[in-house]
Amino acid sequence: MTKEKGFTTKLVHAEHQQKPADGAVHIPTDHSVLFTYDNAQDLIDVFQGRSSSHAYARQSSPSIAGLQNTITKLERGHDSLVFSSGMAAITTLMLSLLKADDHVIVSKFVFGNTNSFVSTLQNFGIAVSLVDITDREQITQSIQHNTRLLFCETIANPMTQVVDLTAVGQLCKNNNMLFVVDNTMTPCYLLNATRYPIDILVCSLTKYFGGHANALGGAIIDMGRYDWKQFHNILPAYQKSSPQDWGLTQIKKKGLRDMGACLSADSVHLLSVGSETMALRLDRACNNALEIAKYLNQHDKIKKVYYPGLTAHPQHELTAQQFNSFGAILSFEPVDSIDCVELINAFKLILCSTHLGDNRTLAIPVAQTIYHEMGAENRARLGMSENMIRLSIGIEDFEDLRFDLEQSLNK
Repeated sequence: MTKEKGFTTKLVHAEHQQKPADGAVHIPTDHSVLFTYDNAQDLIDVFQGRSSSHAYARQSSPSIAGLQNTITKLERGHDSLVFSSGMAAITTLMLSLLKADDHVIVSKFVFGNTNSFVSTLQNFGIAVSLVDITDREQITQSIQHNTRLLFCETIANPMTQVVDLTAVGQLCKNNNMLFVVDNTMTPCYLLNATRYPIDILVCSLTKYFGGHANALGGAIIDMGRYDWKQFHNILPAYQKSSPQDWGLTQIKKKGLRDMGACLSADSVHLLSVGSETMALRLDRACNNALEIAKYLNQHDKIKKVYYPGLTAHPQHELTAQQFNSFGAILSFEPVDSIDCVELINAFKLILCSTHLGDNRTLAIPVAQTIYHEMGAENRARLGMSENMIRLSIGIEDFEDLRFDLEQSLNK
């Protein structure tokens, strides 16, 4: 009789089961940039795609392959690639698969840096429609004959809008568009992507995957659903292998090889070791977030709280259906008489930082920092308050977090 192992069991044994040398439980950190071959034909086979061995660490290495194997297995996907950061994964995917005169649909609620990259795409002659990803009719009206993909996040940062993965995924399938989903906010412990018609996942490994704010990293996971023979931009040079591999092959060659956003061996090790406690960290952080959201929601000095775990959230029921928890990110607006900067400065435990997904609880004034470049007019269009604070909830004891919020609000 066989029994499928639990999430954490699979994760903590993921490297050991790949059989590292000498019985090691971790894959060795391989710092070699080059890989030599006694037979030149073997190196030729690597270059021409007939071998999965390594030629140069910018594209692959034993360390990188081990992490990619772990990620692919956790996500139950077809294959994965890792990058130097989450933004490197997003930009590499777009620039490798799109060309001038293509059109893409992007959620208007995407993270500030991703939104900024949209203007770069437009400078390259790629048309972009920014849409309300919660409005299926608006998405439908934005589809054009040259629309290649739709990009969104599972839960938006910082206002926590949630996409209907089934409905939007089916819409993409009906129109032969790649459905690309950033699941940084809901990593594989919170989202079983196999339940939804997602073609490609992207994520920042820096956040909940690694979790300790000590290494940058990103990933692209091809879920193996999309028929790459139907994608207009696959170059002939990358159509020689199985069609299921065409997409990631082009991203690897045109992205990692040509653009060079490769993940370092030391970062691979830190991310791999950090990931072993993902479930434990997320359970604690998500529970804390729900309790903090409830506390803030009933506080007389708080005007509004954005968190899918609150029943008043527009996508509360959808979030409960799609994810194993409501996440560990929330935003709130204090009453007008309280300045967000002064409130953050009064925290004694909660840290002021631009990061998220850390073990520590972090606060940031949204409009003045991560959405500053967008401008007040565009922030207003999104319904974003100039006084908004985003909290990335950590694993501290809840009572200590509540006390810090209370003492700050009292000042």
